[in-house]
Amino acid sequence: MTETGEPGLRERKKRETRELISDRATELFILRGFEETTVAEIAAAALVAKKTVTNYFPRKEDLALDMHEEFTQGLARTVARRRTGESALAALRGEFLAAVSRHDPVIGFSGEPFARMVAGSPTLTARLRDLHEQREEALARTLADETGVPAGDITPRAAAAQLAGVHRVLFRELMDLTLQGRSDESAAEAVAGSAERAFALLAPSLGEYAVRI
Repeated sequence: MTETGEPGLRERKKRETRELISDRATELFILRGFEETTVAEIAAAALVAKKTVTNYFPRKEDLALDMHEEFTQGLARTVARRRTGESALAALRGEFLAAVSRHDPVIGFSGEPFARMVAGSPTLTARLRDLHEQREEALARTLADETGVPAGDITPRAAAAQLAGVHRVLFRELMDLTLQGRSDESAAEAVAGSAERAFALLAPSLGEYAVRI
């Protein structure tokens, strides 16, 4: 970083290279299918060495699901940043609805070609399941830290399973709506309504859980 807080030239070049590789990979995955596209073909399309691709993306799946860090850590961060007097449930509900309004790709806004590519790949669907589990585990750790319970207490894990479970269901609904050819605006309206109902189901048990004092 420079003294002004802006990324330096080296950091910008690395970010640009990463984005270029990711963009070329996505284009090839959509055109040919994830399973059929090789890392060597991606490197050739991005005009970089194969080793450069693997340096930025150690797993081929990360080339397609390249927002995995934001995905797995997002719920935990939202809870950690909740306002005084706000529960974990309220913070997650508010952030999810905000993400719907901005058509955030992290919650599933991807466009039909990309959604179809993911749905058609056993490797990517398995990787998504793994990312959902990592997200739940990260949320459970944060809830345990935030509530100060003894090690081994099941409460944060049980709460995380319910809170992350709602996000998993809504992610799947959004993918299904996208695969049906619904526009982002139409899908957003539908999933926002589903989110209101889904989060309301958790209110009796988690509405007062992990309220920031």
